[in-house]
Amino acid sequence: MNYRELGKTGLQVSEIGMGCEGLVDHEGTLLVPLLDAAEKAGINYIDLYTPNPQMRSSLGAVLQGRREKFILQAHLCSVWKNGQYERTRKIEEVREGFEDLFTRLGCNFVEVGMIHYVDSLEDWKTVYEGPVMEYAKELKAQGKIKHIGLSSHNPAVAREAAESGLIEVLMFSVNPCYDLQPAGEDCNALWDGKNYEQSLVNMDPEREALYELCSRKGIGITVMKAFGGGDLLNEKLSPAGKALTVNQCIHYALTRPAVATVLAGAHTVEELQTSIAYETASEEEKDYATAFAAFPKISWQGHCMYCGHCAPCPKGIDVASVTKFLNLAKAQGSLPETVREHYEVLPHKAGECVSCGACEKRCPFGVAVIENMQQAKKIFGK
Repeated sequence: MNYRELGKTGLQVSEIGMGCEGLVDHEGTLLVPLLDAAEKAGINYIDLYTPNPQMRSSLGAVLQGRREKFILQAHLCSVWKNGQYERTRKIEEVREGFEDLFTRLGCNFVEVGMIHYVDSLEDWKTVYEGPVMEYAKELKAQGKIKHIGLSSHNPAVAREAAESGLIEVLMFSVNPCYDLQPAGEDCNALWDGKNYEQSLVNMDPEREALYELCSRKGIGITVMKAFGGGDLLNEKLSPAGKALTVNQCIHYALTRPAVATVLAGAHTVEELQTSIAYETASEEEKDYATAFAAFPKISWQGHCMYCGHCAPCPKGIDVASVTKFLNLAKAQGSLPETVREHYEVLPHKAGECVSCGACEKRCPFGVAVIENMQQAKKIFGK
């Protein structure tokens, strides 16, 4: 395993890290074999976004006697309510949720305290000027977190956070498709069709500037969604029109400035081993440039490009975002917590659709929008 400096934190982290969702799969029964495989391979960085109490308690038990072998990135503002994960900015909930983390893990500090999921400039202002950031600074002063971090999908928000001088670690979505997209508070812009009509080697200038800014300021980047939720590994789902390999996705992320570790999503030990195999892969196996050059022209007839031509909806539904979250859930064959939480913050849900058909008439790709809204209502429950 190769190790990299995590910005200016002084931490040496494995360039392959472990994402969190797989730790709660199968009611947590894979937690022990996943952690054993990670330790054996030299993985020392683990993201803990979920507040699932069973996972926290089980992980605490597994870490006994080997806590010092792992660097933990734990999230503030991620709490457990009504039997499920939620994001909050209510400081009393934030405090209670983070103290629960320490109790269940059986430790008195984590290396990185990550302010969870800040995708809008308004939300960043709330965090920056409000009690959440004060609490993070309080935890750091007490030694309960060693470094303050922030997670985001929006380069404009991430840049503001980086410029603030308050964060040392940025958890950011990095892959060769997302990197084409301009900054925005609307996640569906990551899949805007017109941005895929050009060569996929061209990076959005603001994203490139963000990576370079982090490099200059010594802010380490931990990568989420390197595989685009699995879409980039599937030719039928990839916006590139051709599947990439795990090695190519990891190598792309690791070649961005300031990137220290790729948090590989692994729902099985075999999937984790596939990511670990990057460490011994040949340069030919890692090469993504050849794959990019061979991408075919993209045809999206019948496939939502999240371009927004369906708007405006008379009921105010953000059709493109609903469709994106629907496709993410369908691609994974389940309803991941992160997808459900993104859907929950939408002001209007698929169940409000009145089947007027105005969106379908405007769609340049002939998408069956009404059918998608019905499926989303069934999957998300509203």
